[in-house]
Amino acid sequence: MTKRSGSGLILLSTTALLAIAVPWRAFGQEAAASLTLEPVVVEETGGRGSATGPVNGYVARRTATGSKTSTPIEAIPQSVSVIGRRQLDDQGAQKVDEALRYTAGVFAQPFGADSDTNWMFIRGFQATANGAYLDGLPLFSYGFGGFYIDTFNLERIEVLRGPASVLYGGSNPGGIVNYVSKRPTGERKRYIEAGINDAGTAYLGVDIGDRLTDKLDYRFSGIFIGGDGYTDFAEELRGSFSPSFTWRPTGDTSLTVLGNYTFFDQNHGGGAFLPYIGTARPAPFGHIRRDANFTEPDIDSYERRQVSVGYELEHAINDRWAVRQNFRFGYSDVKESSLYAYGYLGFSPVPTDPDFLLQRINFGHESDVTSVTVDNQLEGEVDTGPLNHRLLFGIDYKYIDMNQIQATGAATPISAVFPVYGALQGLRSPYIDQNIKQNQVGLYLQDQIRFGGGWIATLNGRYDYVKTEAKGTPAYEGTDAKFSGRAGLAYEFDNGITPYASIATFFLPSIGSSLATNMFKPESGHQYEVGVKYRPTFVDGLFTLSFFDLTRQNVITGPLLAETQIGEVNSQGVEFEAKVNVTDNLRVLASFTAFDLEITNDANTALIGNTPYIIPEQQAALGLDYTFDSGLLKGLVLGGGIRYVGSSWVDNENTLKVPSATVFDGRIGYKRDNWGVDLNVTNLFDKRYVASCQTQFTCGYAEGRVFKFKAHIDL
Repeated sequence: MTKRSGSGLILLSTTALLAIAVPWRAFGQEAAASLTLEPVVVEETGGRGSATGPVNGYVARRTATGSKTSTPIEAIPQSVSVIGRRQLDDQGAQKVDEALRYTAGVFAQPFGADSDTNWMFIRGFQATANGAYLDGLPLFSYGFGGFYIDTFNLERIEVLRGPASVLYGGSNPGGIVNYVSKRPTGERKRYIEAGINDAGTAYLGVDIGDRLTDKLDYRFSGIFIGGDGYTDFAEELRGSFSPSFTWRPTGDTSLTVLGNYTFFDQNHGGGAFLPYIGTARPAPFGHIRRDANFTEPDIDSYERRQVSVGYELEHAINDRWAVRQNFRFGYSDVKESSLYAYGYLGFSPVPTDPDFLLQRINFGHESDVTSVTVDNQLEGEVDTGPLNHRLLFGIDYKYIDMNQIQATGAATPISAVFPVYGALQGLRSPYIDQNIKQNQVGLYLQDQIRFGGGWIATLNGRYDYVKTEAKGTPAYEGTDAKFSGRAGLAYEFDNGITPYASIATFFLPSIGSSLATNMFKPESGHQYEVGVKYRPTFVDGLFTLSFFDLTRQNVITGPLLAETQIGEVNSQGVEFEAKVNVTDNLRVLASFTAFDLEITNDANTALIGNTPYIIPEQQAALGLDYTFDSGLLKGLVLGGGIRYVGSSWVDNENTLKVPSATVFDGRIGYKRDNWGVDLNVTNLFDKRYVASCQTQFTCGYAEGRVFKFKAHIDL
């Protein structure tokens, strides 16, 4: 296969069609007269209709993720999804990756259910480590160190598809996921929720808030969870607690303080790190049990202690200019010990002995991370003739200090059919023992230009400087500097249709080194995107259709310790997403994704033209939720959904495939006045299927049937 082209022509052609389709008679004096200027004001923190507040049903109107300013979703020249609190609750999503299962362009839970990590790919590229943000500031993750965010403390989850380096510096080229915290609203809130699943894990959550004085509001949300998991030996005890305060000394100034403390004490679940033969395809003994766990229960453990505190300070200089500073300090300490399978005896992809022994790896680590992030912004409006400019100037800084020890030792094999536990395992010795420090500073500019009665041009530029230093084993250091940019054009028709086109470049600093290249260079690349967004005038809904061509360069490739960076991957595709509040009682969502992923350069030339593993190239989902509001069924809630996950490759050689799967979800509940109960069922018919594989040695079962019951009251 040869590398495809033509996306630039598509972009130029679409832009030309936009120009032809719109009459220009409004341009000039009439255009200037038709401009509606929106004064820059200090936004009501967390208020409904804001870029951080509650979403009306399933349909959001504004976002800050795609521009760092409160902007209508239609005005962002990239596709954006917003998952509000109502959708999270209706679907019973208790993790971020669970909430993303109905979102276009996102492949969530690629390795099955994982209680301590939110795994996600966007447009074919992993966003777990470099694509997670909290309130617009990055959540650092590398190796096994990083931060975990609980969905109970979130107001919304926002997905910006495509490169975001121009706003946030180094980030995943496929897109980012921004978690938006619950904030004080100034309204009295006394919400209590309790629930349990069919494995025996129970939880209690509270969300309270009020206005203490005419200038000071508070809010506290927290959840405490404990119980057994869905596989042998899996159990957990964890909690996450988020206090917040908003102080408004004047009408022009607002300060919101956001804090969090999270802890984990658990044993790992099973269902992952399993061979292809025995999961996706039967072995001579059939299939490995989905609830089997091949760790050692007396050794296995996972502990996390995490704290963060930050603030959002905003001051309106006048009705057109405002300054902001967003800051967060974070610290996490994670310790982990486990054994996991890696193929059959002798590291074979197929069984080699009559006991069907699995080879195991004995692994442990200690990782602590200290992070400091600050983002300073100046936003304002300027008119130049018929052009209205909403300007954003910014400088941000990120500091990371990470200590990590990773160790391994000898491990005994274990039967895939009749496992026996308790054998003595070898002592572990470290193969990584290092301290990593990274400093990154970025200077950026954005100009959102409105003109001609409906035209919106978005221009972005950013320059980043990054310094990375690793001491210990291995040791390396280096500096990098890079410019990234974005240019977008859209037109808002009166009937709610907004076609758009954009081009963006990105970079992603890489941590690590090899004997062949010393410290890795940053990844880079570009994306072309065209699409249309439609917000109907006759119903509360948002429809998004997007086409994109994304190229990722300087991809790390090659064998361990001899990696090079000549790899390149191209991702082309189409995404469709619809969210509609049909009535106050009926909400509908739908999504469709089709990718064409291709390895266009690699150290192993035999892989060129192949499709990367893990990612299904087609996905689709449809969900709805209905509440009866009259008659004998008044208060009854019925909901459900269907999800399709297409087949994916097991290896980059494209020799084996993971079969496609279709699963159903359901919900039944009852709501009356200020209380209600719900029963959510994921994978209603308990379909057994594999989520994905990373070679034929490492596959993960997708989540089986899960019953979640909850009761809630708002006092």
